[in-house]
Amino acid sequence: MDSLLALATDPTAWSALAALTAMEVVLGIDNLIFISILSNKLPAGQRTRARRIGIGGALILRLILLATAAFIVRLTDPIFDIMGNAFSWRDIILIAGGLFLVWKATREIHQIVDPDPGPDVLNPEVAAVSVRVMILQILLLDVVFSIDSIVTAVGMTQHLPIMITAVIIAVSTMLLAADPLSNFISNNPTIVMLALGFLLLIGTTLIAEGFGMHLPRPYIYSAMAFSAVIEGLNMLSRRARQRRASQTPPP
Repeated sequence: MDSLLALATDPTAWSALAALTAMEVVLGIDNLIFISILSNKLPAGQRTRARRIGIGGALILRLILLATAAFIVRLTDPIFDIMGNAFSWRDIILIAGGLFLVWKATREIHQIVDPDPGPDVLNPEVAAVSVRVMILQILLLDVVFSIDSIVTAVGMTQHLPIMITAVIIAVSTMLLAADPLSNFISNNPTIVMLALGFLLLIGTTLIAEGFGMHLPRPYIYSAMAFSAVIEGLNMLSRRARQRRASQTPPP
């Protein structure tokens, strides 16, 4: 109890909490885009429930992983070498997660451009399977991002309560933003392709980091933000043209 009170009155602890929370929120954007794209494929009545279960499960999973932070940090120790490059369990997990993201984003893009979309997702049996598969995919991907963020968090602070608080705040933010973001993506089809492009970029970044090529995250997110701004301007332009067309009397 005394240690918690000491943390609450320590300005360094508050700055560490702010930095960790910001990092968790930024890393959560990747997960949120992934969740939004997957959940929008479900029937409308099941989307919110599936998102909440997936994000709630991700919160529990992250708290469990935080409790094993000391073990996770050891995942960075090299376990084998290939042509002079050392690989750890963390590298293997990042590569596997990156390959999964690239595969999933490529598959979703193929389904969008394929004239034959396959089985009807509104079929109850297909939808039930999709909910379970979606939640499993969310949890598996969250393991990848959680391990990466926990290794970073341990380098920023050694206080477990600060890490837990940052994770709870970040996941709560994801929970609040999930429905608005998913609805926005659903109402703007061109955003779906842009979001899938983001997932391809993130997946490629994870693979590169797994092979020891560190790509600064600020550059990645700056490129994503720039693309989002350009697409936002395109959306405003399209809506302006539609308004002008609707106001022009027929000849």
